[in-house]
Amino acid sequence: MEDIGFFCIDNLPVRLLPALLEIHAETARDVHNIALVMDIRGKSFLERHMEIIPDLKERGYSIEILFLDATDESLLHRFSETRRSHPLAEVGTVLESIRLEREKLLDLKQLADNVVDTSLYNVHELKDHIQQYYLSPTTGKKLIINVISFGYRHGIPPDADIVLDVRFLPNPYFVKELKELDGNNHKVTEYVMAVDETRSFLRELFRLTAFLTPLYEKEGKSYLNMALGCTGGKHRSVVIVNKLAEHYRDKNYRVNVNHRDIKR
Repeated sequence: MEDIGFFCIDNLPVRLLPALLEIHAETARDVHNIALVMDIRGKSFLERHMEIIPDLKERGYSIEILFLDATDESLLHRFSETRRSHPLAEVGTVLESIRLEREKLLDLKQLADNVVDTSLYNVHELKDHIQQYYLSPTTGKKLIINVISFGYRHGIPPDADIVLDVRFLPNPYFVKELKELDGNNHKVTEYVMAVDETRSFLRELFRLTAFLTPLYEKEGKSYLNMALGCTGGKHRSVVIVNKLAEHYRDKNYRVNVNHRDIKR
């Protein structure tokens, strides 16, 4: 949920939920989506959740309940793997505790807006399923694209997933009236884009990203860092990064641009 822009709080006591929502309504204008993790670890959760949550809904608060479920077999396997005790373990065996928890949360499950059986997914598939459910249909993309221009003389960005060399393109550095400008200047952009090689390269680059990006999304990546380098990181790489960022934005991806060496 954090990866798609939610402000997340884990294990918030349910009795604090009304106060949190009131504070948020009065002060936190920049926080639009909040995800709260609540379960029977909270001492008052079982006693108060069916009193507090429906009351807040009736008062007009926009609350959606995502209920994560699993089969008894899956839960037994998970408790065995993690070697953690069930929060209700004092009442009997793990299986008995699971069934008691299921009984005590039945009303909440029936109230839920979305019930997900986590037994059906691995961790990456579960993440993708939940994120797709809560992503805005106008955005539709969860992968954040970071595009970086850099100069090879200053070193390759260490966190880059993909590195491409654009030093084969014509270099504005050797044009007297362009040397002191950078790739954000329209004159430099026009110079770099004027040759067939640049336009052909961009077409092939867009085809490559169209192939790779959905595969990174399918794998569950939250960020894709693409670095494009020229000699100094001031002209050619800046132009190409700007074009690539524009292309991704047209596809409704969230894009961050960093011209790392443009001022060097």
